[in-house]
Amino acid sequence: MHGLGGRMATRAIAAAGDQQQQQQLVFDHAAQFFTASDERFKRVVDEWMDKGLVREWGGLIGELDAGGHFRPMPSSSPPRYIGVDGMRPLADAILPESDLIEVVRPCWISKLEPFNGLWRLFENEKPHGQYDAIVIAHNGKCANRLLSTSGLPLLTRQMKLSSVWALLAAFQDPLPIPQTDSYGTFEGAFVKDVDSLSWMANNTQKLFPLQTGRPECWTFFSTAAYGKRNKVPQENIPKITAEKVKEDMLRGVELALGLSRGSLQQPFYTRVQLWGAALPMNTPGVPCIFDPQGRAGICGDWLTGSSIEAAVLSGMSLANHIADYFASSVEQPEEFAIGLHENLSQVEGHDIGQFPGLESQKPHVAEAQLTPST
Repeated sequence: MHGLGGRMATRAIAAAGDQQQQQQLVFDHAAQFFTASDERFKRVVDEWMDKGLVREWGGLIGELDAGGHFRPMPSSSPPRYIGVDGMRPLADAILPESDLIEVVRPCWISKLEPFNGLWRLFENEKPHGQYDAIVIAHNGKCANRLLSTSGLPLLTRQMKLSSVWALLAAFQDPLPIPQTDSYGTFEGAFVKDVDSLSWMANNTQKLFPLQTGRPECWTFFSTAAYGKRNKVPQENIPKITAEKVKEDMLRGVELALGLSRGSLQQPFYTRVQLWGAALPMNTPGVPCIFDPQGRAGICGDWLTGSSIEAAVLSGMSLANHIADYFASSVEQPEEFAIGLHENLSQVEGHDIGQFPGLESQKPHVAEAQLTPST
């Protein structure tokens, strides 16, 4: 069954490790951490902190040049937050907070149909209720796919999305991370000048810093350029492609750490995943989209950028906007239209998102590049 949270994703796997003993392996395999700059989102994060759902990630994070040269994030960088037990449990914990919300799983809405002033939802012709308004919390391309059967005009056009490969790898022994007297050992690094690698993070140290004797579970992300060149149908990845991606990314780890070819210890567990619609490369730059004539709204981080903060603020903005719409007399519904005719502009950020304080942020690649890109 699909989990809640989308890219707030965590995998927990029972795998045989050293001496064939079953071990619990935990990976955050999409969103790695988040920051808070807007006061509205800061208040949300404070509530999560009070409930024990999130904590600051105090581990060392920075930028890693090929060859093993590490630079920590500036001390002025905002605090970094993580889910206490991973990102997905945070999404799961939000669900029971209101009895006004019913989540139906598994369910894949395939058609929206207007009927007598209401919206009827269908899953492969199976009805799923009638509603006054609809909200699509998905990227623009998927939103258009749903709206194509609704009779409404498409709300977003010419959206571009990057593709990024994720490699989950568990190692019985610690990786040979470069250490210095000044910084110690990093737990997460934005990798530069390695074509197949843009990020690496030690989930074991991040999520279980006080536990010893656990295998090291690492999440590795490719660059967007590498993802574009090696893109395949993400629901049916050919075995030969999966093996190639695994080998390329593990070789990228060697390059990033300054290790000789073939010297990296072999992981006892690996899994590759393609995020085929990873992050937006262009955006309308509005907090939400709402068509008052059709009572249809869209929210998501892609409307303003690529971060958990952007996603939360977009959802809050659309919720408040729809509430104001229904509380009004609706004599002039066009006054509540928002984001219907915006032009899309390029998004700046790292290949895996937007992170304040990161020096190497840039516009996401739009074309495949043959030179190293991060």
